[in-house]
Amino acid sequence: MLKLEARPHASAYWSYLSPILAVVLTLITGAILFSSLGEDPLEALYIFFISPVSDWYGISELLVKCIPILLCAYGLSLCYRASVWNIGAEGQLLMGGLIASTMALQFVDSESLWAMPLTMIMGIVGGAAWAGIAAFLKLKMNTNEILVTIMMNYIALNLLVWAVHGPLKDPHGFNFPESALFAESTLLPVLFEGTRLHLGLVFVLLALAVIWVFISKTFLGFQIQVLGLDKSAAKMAGFSQTKLAALVLVVCGGLAGIAGAIEVAGPIGQLVPVISPGYGYAAIIVAFLGRLHPLGITLAGLLMALIYMGGEMAQISLALPSAITGIFQGLILFYLLSCDVLIRYRLRFKSAGLKAVKPIISTQAEGQ
Repeated sequence: MLKLEARPHASAYWSYLSPILAVVLTLITGAILFSSLGEDPLEALYIFFISPVSDWYGISELLVKCIPILLCAYGLSLCYRASVWNIGAEGQLLMGGLIASTMALQFVDSESLWAMPLTMIMGIVGGAAWAGIAAFLKLKMNTNEILVTIMMNYIALNLLVWAVHGPLKDPHGFNFPESALFAESTLLPVLFEGTRLHLGLVFVLLALAVIWVFISKTFLGFQIQVLGLDKSAAKMAGFSQTKLAALVLVVCGGLAGIAGAIEVAGPIGQLVPVISPGYGYAAIIVAFLGRLHPLGITLAGLLMALIYMGGEMAQISLALPSAITGIFQGLILFYLLSCDVLIRYRLRFKSAGLKAVKPIISTQAEGQ
């Protein structure tokens, strides 16, 4: 029989090393998986992790893919540092893309310089407002933010599908469920000729710097960390738990919202039923894999983007199903959580015989 026994002190060294260990274990398991499917494991891992970024265009595509993931993950890291368990970055991204598209379609025949900035702003507003609903329900009605944000993801998805089949549908689009193409003035400018890498990369770098400084250098960031570590200590220090929880939810929603706006005004160029293959959910793994630190999240986000690209490459080169991407994401999460459990707890053997002897001894003692 085994039981988990809490360690007196969790190892800080292993807490930072465990994400690397989780990635290594994922690679080993992936090699075994590819071998069981009849593929050469080394060749398959090369196709999955190396081939997608073997040239400059591949690297630029990796950066394009990681932009929405990182923006969502930076926001989620604020929530999780405050122990506010927001699972709704996916829905906030979708609402940001939907509201941003509504604004972008007002400039279809316009060359206004305000088209792109207003589209980005409306994306932020859409995502922040959607997260604000969850914040209101949590703070005023004491609802569970995990359940609320998960359910709101599906509401956002259905609103998006309704919009592209209804009011935002292109009347000249031959009945396809998509909006009209956005005007050039609305689209994000490409940074490098011959690639799809766009201005969204600048937004990511700006968000990285702001979140890093906010968490490590500001008093408000300190309050958020105290709230996450010990709510009673935050209360005794006079920190407003409701305001801090609302703040991190709205900021996270705003970052996820601009991620959605970047997707529709960047690589997609219009509103379609699927603007995200699950970036908001992947960002949850990225946030924890990066240990809620902006630099760690950045590295984890690049890895997650590589998994998305590797999954697409495996479908093309190895004829594997699209589920291979989800398998690798799940493996990383499984191994990360397993490592974290062993960092905080140790396995102990407990003897079933001793438990059976104790009642007998106590009964004999009472009889005497």
